[in-house]
Amino acid sequence: MRRRRISAAALAVLALVTAGGCASSPPPPPPQSRAGHPERGAELIARYGCGSCHTIPGIDRADGLVGPPLTRFGARSYIAGKLPNNDDNLRRWISDPQAVVPGNAMPNLGVDAIDAQDIAAYLHSLD
Repeated sequence: MRRRRISAAALAVLALVTAGGCASSPPPPPPQSRAGHPERGAELIARYGCGSCHTIPGIDRADGLVGPPLTRFGARSYIAGKLPNNDDNLRRWISDPQAVVPGNAMPNLGVDAIDAQDIAAYLHSLD
């Protein structure tokens, strides 16, 4: 009888631990761009030379291999593996990536707020 109680208790604890260990908070929903002009963003991506480091769909000669490919960027949950992928965070990342993650490989290109908004609109359209 005592063995059965221990076994039942052990199974209950195991079920709780397993359920708790597998459960994680769901990723944030895919981003929705509320502002910006994706067409202008595509032009700006080419002008700032983002394609020299990134592979970016829809941008001529954007086949860089230094940074991660930005394919399906609009469907991603995180930026730089740290920030939820939303308009505000993406604009901040584009404008000053070193302030967000000091020492990362992405240079500060001097992208102003309006340009960052349009670039973010283009990247969020890639899903």
